[in-house]
Amino acid sequence: MADDLNLVRSLAQALVELTPSQLDWVGGVIRQFHLPHEFHRREDSDLVTPGVLEMLGDALRIHHASSRQALTKDRFEFALERSLNRAGVQAELVSSRTNRGHDITINGIAVSLKTQADSNIRVNSLHISKFMELGKGNWELPLLRDLFIEHMRSFERIFQFRCLSRVPKEYLYELVEIPKALLSEGANAALVTQEKSKQNPKPGYGNVYDAEGKLKFALYFDAGSERKLQIKQIRKDLCVVHATWKFESTTFEKSIPS
Repeated sequence: MADDLNLVRSLAQALVELTPSQLDWVGGVIRQFHLPHEFHRREDSDLVTPGVLEMLGDALRIHHASSRQALTKDRFEFALERSLNRAGVQAELVSSRTNRGHDITINGIAVSLKTQADSNIRVNSLHISKFMELGKGNWELPLLRDLFIEHMRSFERIFQFRCLSRVPKEYLYELVEIPKALLSEGANAALVTQEKSKQNPKPGYGNVYDAEGKLKFALYFDAGSERKLQIKQIRKDLCVVHATWKFESTTFEKSIPS
């Protein structure tokens, strides 16, 4: 409590020294924190502790104080790393932004991070638009599937941060873990080449079904200019939602609430 009071006094003194323009920006952020919000975490989540839930949620609210665009992948990674460390969970982003393996190490575990914020996002299924690059080697679906399995060995957990709604003044995010065991079933995916495609080489799918014949997810070997692997229609009921963040946002029309 004493530390909090000292911080408040220090910040109050710092505010006195700001310019009117700087006060206006700071006031806008403060106003964000007075708007309604609902943060929820899965009680048994080993990643999103109560501290991480609050820190990451407040980072989102600060971001949307000056932007209507969803949090980008690099900003999410930075916010997650800071939130974890501030909450006492050891986390370190990889030094290279072009690393082909994991994105962050959390408590000694290699983790892959993905984001999704497209306008056609579906609540009950996930889509990873670029899981990995497929390179310029031979374009044969069994070989490409092997590249996918090899890539999976470079991390132990996979999370996707999703912006489900960014309608004016209201936002909804969720953090979903895609079980590695689920995606590993792609090793036995039924491969189908899209023979009617005009692309050269031909793209293809690797579909994974459950015992009842219902699709679990689909590997899409995209033969376009990027030559990448997409993962489509991942059923969210087979994944784990670790946390959700719902909050209101507004413009800087009025700084500090009266």
